[in-house]
Amino acid sequence: APKSTHLPTLRPEELPELTEAIETANIHLITKYLIQWQLHTMVRPKEASEARWDEIDLAKKVWVIPAAKMKMKRDHSVPLSSAMLELLEDLKPFSGHREWLFPSDRSPRKPMSSQSANMALKRMGFKGRLVSHGLRALASTTLNEKGFDPELIETALAHVDSNSVRAAYNRAEYLERRREMMEWWSGHIENLVM
Repeated sequence: APKSTHLPTLRPEELPELTEAIETANIHLITKYLIQWQLHTMVRPKEASEARWDEIDLAKKVWVIPAAKMKMKRDHSVPLSSAMLELLEDLKPFSGHREWLFPSDRSPRKPMSSQSANMALKRMGFKGRLVSHGLRALASTTLNEKGFDPELIETALAHVDSNSVRAAYNRAEYLERRREMMEWWSGHIENLVM
C-alpha cells in the first residue's frame, strides 16, 4: 500500500505569523484575497481558485459549490462569514463583472491557477512549512482544539463519512451550526491581524 504523506501545514500557534505575512506580503492583491478566501472558507485550493460569482448567494450568505467541482461529487454549501462577505465587496471592482471571483492575471476569462496560492506562500517565506492545502489542516486543528463538534468540522471540510452506510443516509449539512463555527473561525483570524 502506498504511504500517505501529510502536506505541510502550520500549528495553530503559528497562525499569527501567517496572518501578518498575508497582510504585509508583496503579492498581487487578488492573490492575497485568494489566500484569505481559502483560509476562511476551508475549501480545497482548486475549489477556491475556481469560485464563480454565480455560485454565491449573498441574500442567504452562502457559497454553493456544484457537485461537479467537488472531490466527493456532492454539492457543498459554505456559510459565508461577515469577513468573507466584506472580502466579496472588496473583490467586486476587480472581478464582479467577470465569471470568476479570482480571474487569471494573464487570461481574465479563465480562473486563477490553483497553484497561485502555493507560489505566493513560498515567496512569503513558508516554503517547506505550508502549502495552500495545509490551510485546511490548520483550520481543522484549531477548531478541534477549541472544542467545536468534529462532525461540523468534517462537514465544513466536505469530508464524507468513512462509514458508507451512515454516509448514504446522513446528508445533513448543519448549515446554521456551521455558520456559527465559520463566523468564530473568521473572527479568530481577523483578531490576529489587529
